[in-house]
Amino acid sequence: MSSTQADRGTSSGPAARDRAALAAGLVAPFLVSLVLVPFRSGLSHTNAALVLVVVVVAVAALGSGLAGAVAALSAAAWFDFFLTRPYETFDISAGADIETALLLLAVGLIVARLAAHARRLEVVTVTDEGYLARIHTTAGLVRSARSADTVVDHVCGELTALLGLSGCRFEYGTLLGRPPRLGKDGGISVGRRTWDPDRGGWPEGEIELRAYGNGHYLGRFMLTPGPGPVPPLQARLVAVTLADQTGAALDTAGPVGAG
Repeated sequence: MSSTQADRGTSSGPAARDRAALAAGLVAPFLVSLVLVPFRSGLSHTNAALVLVVVVVAVAALGSGLAGAVAALSAAAWFDFFLTRPYETFDISAGADIETALLLLAVGLIVARLAAHARRLEVVTVTDEGYLARIHTTAGLVRSARSADTVVDHVCGELTALLGLSGCRFEYGTLLGRPPRLGKDGGISVGRRTWDPDRGGWPEGEIELRAYGNGHYLGRFMLTPGPGPVPPLQARLVAVTLADQTGAALDTAGPVGAG
């Protein structure tokens, strides 16, 4: 076999998997929604949405971010069609159902990106119900909160519980100093060095987790580690997602707590 043929054979595997994931993104939410139809009268819409988010995660883990996005759109559409009144139409009569459908779409897109990123890092994707619930709750707060400070305070509490922190505060505006940083990939850097938290534990002092909105730096969470072990990479990736959601809230409302 020539080297060109070998290269084609090597590249066809991921391409075939991506095509399969795209097909799954279209079909899997439909099939799962259909399975839930007999239980829709006794199943809360929040629980149904979480089931569909898990489907989105699975598709994104199998394929690409595009496949995950397709799955998120498909999940939102079939959630509307099969699981909200009036049934088997794309109309929604209740305002709460509209909000749940929009949250399903938003959370699905966020988790799809997270799952695809985790796949690139060759780590386990986030499928834990507790992690998904944190993302879902924060997404809802970002949509409904009148003040960005409300989101900041909520996320500080979530980060404290998620990462086992002894303290968390938020700094608006200019960066000062060079504390250790929790990065987008869930890793930690100290200056220009990569820090291995799984072997060395948390670095000393506060750790920054930056929040961006539309690519612009808006502030940072300053994390004080607790005495327990460093949480797994899954939890750290969820923490990054929560910071991203905070950045979206700040970008929309402005840093009202600054100063």
